[in-house]
Amino acid sequence: MKMVVSWTILIVLMYTLQTSLLPFIGYNGVSANLMLLLTVSTAFIHGYRQGILMGLITGTLQDFTTGSFFGCTILSYMIIGLIFGKFSGPFFKDQMFFPVLSAPVAATMYFFIMAGLLFLLGYRINLTQSIQTILQPLIIYQIIFSWAVHKVVYSFYKFAERHG
Repeated sequence: MKMVVSWTILIVLMYTLQTSLLPFIGYNGVSANLMLLLTVSTAFIHGYRQGILMGLITGTLQDFTTGSFFGCTILSYMIIGLIFGKFSGPFFKDQMFFPVLSAPVAATMYFFIMAGLLFLLGYRINLTQSIQTILQPLIIYQIIFSWAVHKVVYSFYKFAERHG
């Protein structure tokens, strides 16, 4: 029960940081996506099941509060949690390099999944312009914040091992 409360507090704090403070350092309305980083780090450390669960929780929180198409973020985060969770293992759990390296990959996957879903919903987007104005700044922000987010998730993992 203590870990559920701790994870809930972590998710709420990360989301609060993402929605209240990070927009001030954003570029053209794009800032770091801490919920995506939280999903990827959880998937790396705990495996694909926990990655899917974290994607469900963080995607639901984001979908409820953004007011856009409900379920698109949930689906994309769950897919990303599944894919990165498949790379979970003893080798990847203790590495700090792989989450930083995976941050631009996850951001790119998220961008293209969302673009594909919007296309399926009948919206037309200028892909070249969207890559330049949305994806490129997102990748930079994800690289900058990925190490810190993974360090926090890894600390929670170690805490749970000692007290679980």
